[in-house]
Amino acid sequence: MQTSSDRHEYPAHWEADVVLRDGGTARVRPITVDDAERLVSFYEQVSDESKYYRFFAPYPRLSAKDVHRFTHHDFVDRVGLAATVGGEFIATVRYDRIGAGGTPASAPADEAEVAFLVQDAHQGRGVASALLEHIAAVARERGIRRFAAEVLPANTKMIKVFMDAGYTQKRSFEDGVVRLEFGLEPTDRSLAVQYAREQRAEARSVQRLLQPGSVAVIGTGRTPGGVGRSILGNVGDAGYTGRLYAVNSAFPEDLKEIDGVPARRSVREIEGPVDLAVVTVPAERVPEVVTDCGEHGVQGLVVISAGYADSGPDGRERQRALVRQARSYGMRIIGPNAFGVINTSPRVRLNASLAPEMPRPGRIGLFAQSGAIGIALLSRLHRRGGGVTGVTGVSTFVSSGNRADVSGNDVLQYWYDDPETDVALMYLESIGNPRKFTRLARRTAAAKPLVVVQGARHGGVAPQGHAVRATRLPHATVSALLRQAGVIRVDTITDLVDAGLLLARQPLPPGPRVAILGNSESLGLLTYDACLSEGLRPQPPLDLTTAASADDFHRALSRALADDTCDAVVVTAIPTVGEGSAGDAALAAALRSAAAAVPAKPVLVVHVELGGLAEALSAAASTAPQAPQPTEPQRAPTEPRTPPAEAEDTAPAGPRTPEAGDRRAAAPPHPRPAAPGASHPAGPADPPPEGTRLIPAYPAAERAVRALAQAVSYAQWRRDAADPGKVPEYEDIDERGAAELIAGHLARGQGLALGDEETCELLGRYGIHVHRALPAPTPDDAVAAARALGYPVALKATAPHLRHRADLGGVRLDLADEEQLRRAYAELTELFGTPAELRPVVQGMAPRGVDTVVRAVIDPAAGAVLSFGLAGAATQLLGDMGHRLIPVTDREATSLIRSVRTAPLLFGWRGSAPVDSAALEELLLRVSRLVDDHPEVVAVTLEPVVVAPRGLSVLSASVRLAPPPARDDLGPRTLPAY
Repeated sequence: MQTSSDRHEYPAHWEADVVLRDGGTARVRPITVDDAERLVSFYEQVSDESKYYRFFAPYPRLSAKDVHRFTHHDFVDRVGLAATVGGEFIATVRYDRIGAGGTPASAPADEAEVAFLVQDAHQGRGVASALLEHIAAVARERGIRRFAAEVLPANTKMIKVFMDAGYTQKRSFEDGVVRLEFGLEPTDRSLAVQYAREQRAEARSVQRLLQPGSVAVIGTGRTPGGVGRSILGNVGDAGYTGRLYAVNSAFPEDLKEIDGVPARRSVREIEGPVDLAVVTVPAERVPEVVTDCGEHGVQGLVVISAGYADSGPDGRERQRALVRQARSYGMRIIGPNAFGVINTSPRVRLNASLAPEMPRPGRIGLFAQSGAIGIALLSRLHRRGGGVTGVTGVSTFVSSGNRADVSGNDVLQYWYDDPETDVALMYLESIGNPRKFTRLARRTAAAKPLVVVQGARHGGVAPQGHAVRATRLPHATVSALLRQAGVIRVDTITDLVDAGLLLARQPLPPGPRVAILGNSESLGLLTYDACLSEGLRPQPPLDLTTAASADDFHRALSRALADDTCDAVVVTAIPTVGEGSAGDAALAAALRSAAAAVPAKPVLVVHVELGGLAEALSAAASTAPQAPQPTEPQRAPTEPRTPPAEAEDTAPAGPRTPEAGDRRAAAPPHPRPAAPGASHPAGPADPPPEGTRLIPAYPAAERAVRALAQAVSYAQWRRDAADPGKVPEYEDIDERGAAELIAGHLARGQGLALGDEETCELLGRYGIHVHRALPAPTPDDAVAAARALGYPVALKATAPHLRHRADLGGVRLDLADEEQLRRAYAELTELFGTPAELRPVVQGMAPRGVDTVVRAVIDPAAGAVLSFGLAGAATQLLGDMGHRLIPVTDREATSLIRSVRTAPLLFGWRGSAPVDSAALEELLLRVSRLVDDHPEVVAVTLEPVVVAPRGLSVLSASVRLAPPPARDDLGPRTLPAY
């Protein structure tokens, strides 16, 4: 692409897709000599005013010299980037390195002039802001630390781009020109600005997919049946409020409608705009469809078609090409191999999915990477009997399939400020960008609950359709990091729904104290035991006896809620013989009435085979007449209407959607969709009146209590998140000295494990002092070491198979004199082998205490992680380690120590002396600072760390250095490329 005279090869890693302010996408890439015609065409479409602002004078056209200058770059001192849509330029940015006098320069000059030009039709879309982030990242990579820009005072839009970026700036005015100078190192404010723009843009991109004003189903079959025809019917049956079109290239030319929906042979034939295209054609025809959609200005795609990464390596390349093609037109994709999307808002009523029925409207957002799991979630929320029941419904549903483009991160961005979603439930089989996910999850969880169940967590391999960066962290560590971010992590789909219904219906509990009351003593005791197992603090159950009336329940619940020593109430109920539905309704009304009087405390019901009560508890207290029930049984949501596809018209249903069947083949034609703004018949799917207090009912005590325990933990996290603590400063830390040591070590090679002396020196720069240990290759050397250190001493074998394994007998402690030392030396060599095999060392005795271990590691996907636990085989066997993302605050260090199950051993268990937890917390904070300040420190292990009642002793340490893995969370905004 560039001539041989250029100093650097074409930097392909600078290419990136970005989401713009309006939710569309653009491609950012370096400008090359091949772009001359594109540049000229772009310039011709820029207004005279914009040209004047760029060149400070009328400049109607570019000369040949200008074109040569703006397309020939060395990618070091002169760099140009372009934002493109459909392969054409919509904006450019350029920097030129300058010296002290503003003249062209080369390194080591670290300042550059920067200038932008944005096509008028694309101004206001955030293109310049995105280009500034990317050109700044390029400049930092090339050793440039400052940008300078000269702007005419009237060019307020460009001045605002620079001023709003969040960099440290200096502004001056001279000779009628505003001169701006700013450093390029990211600041807290620049990152905050970048993240805020990212959230708005990505949320908007998902909004365009979930709130379209018009939908085209491409691949609609000519006869009933088939995936496309099923989805067209589902959209119509839901009462979609926008414009709906059926598209199939095989339609006869004279076909104008199908099932009352306008029919077209191509998207290009549709007269008005199309916001969303649902693609169901075979995979080999999808590129043609994407081109038609892109040329027509379609904003987004839901690709139901299978045959991509789910089908092997060839399919993966086909999937990457699909994403590149769609993004080149500014479109985002859900899928391929997706189950579809749903939006129950009365303003939209969109069911562009394979789900045969529209879910009840509600406040729960659902995201699933699996179609089968997605429909299972919808089904469980829909059911009113045989489990967790009720009218709490769905706000939006996204099934991402292979997740080639739109991911759970994007949907989180949308849910964060979606006023119609109160609780987010996610089924994830892989996390493409764990750093970003934890950042978004922490922000989302501070506003609304986020419940996650992770599939494929023990297999260690992402599903075939998913291309993600692998993590070396075990699942338990990932789970701990998610909990640190405020995620309510559960193990099963059942737990996901249980927790979601409680959080959507009830307030967060102010604490763990639980009152239990009901008409079954046995059920109350089971609930009491379940509370203890989940770490709650239950009060003794109150048995109202089987003769209790609805009034008795009302009085008992009112007293419990009014009790200041109670934070939540679990009501247990068994059927009352002979009362039937009337008794259920009376009891439900009594419980709702009592709960409404104290709205700050949650109430849950455990029922046994009492479907009528479950429905009554969840029903809205309304005097409106009920809609007549249909005479024919409704289709169950677990029976998707996806018959075998027509090879000519539709794509096969992918393996990640439910099995296809013949249920749709004989279905009657779908009614004409409701016109925009038309009323929709009221019925069971309608939400309860705003503000109705719904009480969740559970068929088993352990399910109710488990959901409550999750809510208690989340509520505590919310309180803690309000004051997250701080990363303390320590005056004795020598950050610069540590950096010099690290640079010197890495100069010798990559992937370097430091020796003992080097480790002690580096840790010492951060105030971490390791107990001195001297090698003892012979008994005489051991004696000499003991004299240097002073008795009593310890003799340790440091061979890998014996290191940190005191249980194997490779350690002798409290050796008071030379005789004991020589005897111990002889015993070790007799039991375990020669000194060369044992690698014995002598170390001074440390004060008695509890042996612990502190580790830090940088994972390429998740980032830097700090871990803590007690030392020993039992901890390793049980996996009893706590984990936190680095940097760790003082409050997080405190909670980390207390997060392990063996923590009581540190705090005076069974009469032992409590250890110096403050010293331990300080050690954790210092290790966190070391790894955070120097990402070249990719692994640190301190083991054992003996924590005494006063102070602690680090008896052994190891450090590994390496060039840090690339971080994609600190660079400019980009869409992932899987």
